[in-house]
Formats: sequence, structure tokens, C-alpha cells
Amino acid sequence: MTLGTYEAQFVKGDPVMLDYTPGSAVDAGDVVVVGDLPLIAHQDIAANALGALAAGGGVYKVTADAAIAAGKKVWWNNTAKKVTETSAGNEEFGYLSPDSSAAADGDVVRVLHKPAAGP
Repeated sequence: MTLGTYEAQFVKGDPVMLDYTPGSAVDAGDVVVVGDLPLIAHQDIAANALGALAAGGGVYKVTADAAIAAGKKVWWNNTAKKVTETSAGNEEFGYLSPDSSAAADGDVVRVLHKPAAGP
């Protein structure tokens, strides 16, 4: 399974969307870290144009950095563009879905997007 050009691909759910105006263009599927909050673009947003980012409540396919057990809390590593169990230097992203577990670095997993500030 691959994500193609997406960092996070929406699977299902009812995400809370927040208004966002980026300084540079954002592609659908990008994870945008604002302060300590990892938000997800569902649609392309042009530079300096009002758009919206998901702040939690959806299930997304993302890439894991290692084997992670189902139900474990994960953080977004914005440098590697992957979820990790390492909290230091990363932003809280959510929880690995019960129907996923990564077998190795680079595996695609499902994550409930529920950052600390999310719903």
C-alpha cells in the first residue's frame, strides 16, 4: 500500500475543520504544523487564500517510522513526514487504529487524528 504524494490520506470520519490562510501553497494531503498542532489539508489551498485544515476527528492513512502496536499514541515527525511513538521533538497526532499495525519503517497505517487540542 502506498500514499503516493499524500502525507495523510483521509479514510473516513467527521473531522473538525478550521479556517487557515497559508503563506505558501498547501497540497491536499499535506500535514501542516501550526504551533504544536498538526493539521491536515483535505483540498489544495493557494498561497494567501482562505482554506481549511482538519483539526481532528478523522481516520487517515499515514506512514509509520517503525512497528507500532494498535491503539498506541503516535506523534507527527514533521521532518520525516511520518508518525512515530517518539514524543520528544514531535507533535501529538492521535492513535493507531485497532485494524493497523506497522511491520517496518515505511508501512502505511490507519490513525485516528486526535491531537491534544482536537475533538
